[in-house]
Amino acid sequence: MKPRLADLWSFEGTIDRGPYAFWGVTLAILKYNLDRILVSLTAHKVLLPIAYWIPGDLFGVFSITSERTRAALPLLLASLPFVWSGIALSLRRARSTGMPSGSVLLFFVPLVNLLYFATLCVLPAAVGEGAPEGARRHSFLDRLIPESRVGSAAITLLLVLPVTLALAFLSASVLGNYGWSLFVGLPFFLGLSSALLHGLRRPRSLGSCIGVATIATLLLSGLLVAVAIEGVICILMAAPIACVLAVFGAFVGYLIQRRPEGGRDAGVVVSSLVLVLPGLFGAEKGSGAEPPLLEVKSSVVVDAPPERVWENVVAFAELPPPRELLFRAGVAYPLRAEIDGRGVGAVRHCVFSTGPFVEPIEVWDEPFRLEFGVTAQPPSMRELTPYPAIAPPHLEAFLESRRGRFLLEPLAGGKTRLEGTTWYTNRMWPAPYWRLFSDEVIHLIHLRVLEHIRLRTEEEYGTGSFPPRSARRGSWRK
Repeated sequence: MKPRLADLWSFEGTIDRGPYAFWGVTLAILKYNLDRILVSLTAHKVLLPIAYWIPGDLFGVFSITSERTRAALPLLLASLPFVWSGIALSLRRARSTGMPSGSVLLFFVPLVNLLYFATLCVLPAAVGEGAPEGARRHSFLDRLIPESRVGSAAITLLLVLPVTLALAFLSASVLGNYGWSLFVGLPFFLGLSSALLHGLRRPRSLGSCIGVATIATLLLSGLLVAVAIEGVICILMAAPIACVLAVFGAFVGYLIQRRPEGGRDAGVVVSSLVLVLPGLFGAEKGSGAEPPLLEVKSSVVVDAPPERVWENVVAFAELPPPRELLFRAGVAYPLRAEIDGRGVGAVRHCVFSTGPFVEPIEVWDEPFRLEFGVTAQPPSMRELTPYPAIAPPHLEAFLESRRGRFLLEPLAGGKTRLEGTTWYTNRMWPAPYWRLFSDEVIHLIHLRVLEHIRLRTEEEYGTGSFPPRSARRGSWRK
């Protein structure tokens, strides 16, 4: 069947994989170039392909809450014909393969839509839609995977886990890429391939497909720790999104293997996605997408005037050991602050459990405002691992503090509102998901410092009940 222009708007009938692949690739190229021109004209920016994977930020250029949102109207209008054609083509292709029409909703899920497109490109037509009828063809996987539910699950795990582990190693350790393809694409692939192979010999129930995918996800997590690719803390942080997407992938695999012809095409689908994922890893790594600058603010009220608080802001003595479980597990936490010199140009060193932050002073408005940049910083954590130490790439250059600020606001009654702000970037994607963790960690760091400053100042000023200690305050180093 040859591609026809009518394929782009008709919802009737079916479409073969050849024309579907042709129109999918053609429309993607056309849309990207049209959007690239519009973005250049309206925003004077360069549109990167990875921008389509970032929800909440229109094409990575116009923030939904920005005053420039109206400038995105041409982009929205230009996208409508492509959305129509994408839905029409995917709906007809899903119908041809025997998948439910509702699966077309995957068209709107970032990155997953690329794997969905690849799957529809390789799935043959269902029986009665042009596929050869008669005896089912036998393959190596048919002979390898038993019909029993337990045996099928066991062999599926033995096949899927090494492949997924190798893909995770390629993305994280070789390419140093902690992005959408790793945290969204790979768990979805794990769930989808587990369900497909589990249902290769005979259709399995939804519960059975999800069960195998869940076991595969848990075992993969253990393997990543066992072979020193990742530590326990990062695995626990990634677990919620990984489990949800693995179950999501298992559901899609269940839909494919429950067709009349069952999971006979599991091998070709899994093999195709194994080839697609490294390409996505490389494309994401090579895109050079810059993470957004994020901001975290925290504050406390100190029962002392700003003049008394200021000295403990610029430098403070050793903090007590942390009580927070996150810090005790290995996340970096502040120990003390020292400073060389006074005024703009002085260099502050905030020493953490993993090393010092080097913070040249940019604004010295004593006793109300202190601002500083960050020119060097230590690893973000010491991973919890059975080995003496591991060094996954994300510990060094993914969570980066860019600058910080202390504001001291006088309040009635001789009190001070002390506010700490950190501006930082996080190169782990999806950004909204990882920000849930990074914001909370930085907030806990803020509170550890701010509470220490509050207690120390109130002890010195005579308004608090801080227990006396021999070390009064961090010294100034000239």
